[in-house]
Amino acid sequence: MMQLCFHLDHAASLPYFLEKTTFKGRVFMTHATQAIYKLLLSEYVKVSKVSVKDMLYDEQDILRSIDKIEVIDFNQTLEVNGIRFWCYTTGHVLGAAMFMVDLSSVRVLYTGDYSREEDRHLRAAEIPQFSPDICIIESTYGVQIHQPRNVREKRFTDVIHSTISQGGRVLIPAFSLRRAQELLLILDEYWSNHPELHNIPIYYASPLTKRCMAIYQTYFNSMNERIRNQFANSNPFDFKHISPLKSIENFNDVCPLVVMASPSGLQSGLSRQLFEMWCSDKKNACVIPGMNVGRNHHQ
Repeated sequence: MMQLCFHLDHAASLPYFLEKTTFKGRVFMTHATQAIYKLLLSEYVKVSKVSVKDMLYDEQDILRSIDKIEVIDFNQTLEVNGIRFWCYTTGHVLGAAMFMVDLSSVRVLYTGDYSREEDRHLRAAEIPQFSPDICIIESTYGVQIHQPRNVREKRFTDVIHSTISQGGRVLIPAFSLRRAQELLLILDEYWSNHPELHNIPIYYASPLTKRCMAIYQTYFNSMNERIRNQFANSNPFDFKHISPLKSIENFNDVCPLVVMASPSGLQSGLSRQLFEMWCSDKKNACVIPGMNVGRNHHQ
């Protein structure tokens, strides 16, 4: 089994598959994926709103599953039962991989989401050196054309700056991983370039995001050249203008301010609490940076 990334839609069933079924095969993923897999699934078990007897697996199953995972480096070739395979970076999330599988005379490229555009911290997806005969590709954005990155970033920062200038609050519901790190880097850089904003606080309210920062710092060599060069002098994830927020009880709700909170779908948790507190004030803004708009705009 080849694990493409740590996201729940790819990895959430793995402990069940390894611990509750008769599967006896081998599982491969990259080093960063394995590291985040443990944190992400442990958090998933803690916040799941189901009874213990209905849970498909528990924390111990996750820990046992990790012992069965084998790690693979990018561009490292392995062979299992005569089948050769190797992986490339996808530019999707830290550690995410696309696998080229060589089945005798047929090459199959298997990948989830990928991006050929370098962002603030991730490298662009590699172009395989061999053309595959078959491609199996996830297509979350398969029928969409995105605006250029610089246009999207300007729209994002313009809305925030405009709201702050009017004395409002900005809520950014975001995934704890990947999108959060990217947006935090954008915000910290924007604040650094705008001295008039230095007294405006930015908070990120996600314990998982904070715990995963250590993993991002460990695997910075898997990121793009910009981040690797920054690490030579300082830690780019040690933000100058952004602070963690542990809970709403420790929160001084004095506007203007910016809060990035999970979950991204506003279905529960701190992002939902803040949304309900702030949504009645027209000065405030809720900036939804991901694909949640299409999923939740009717709810």
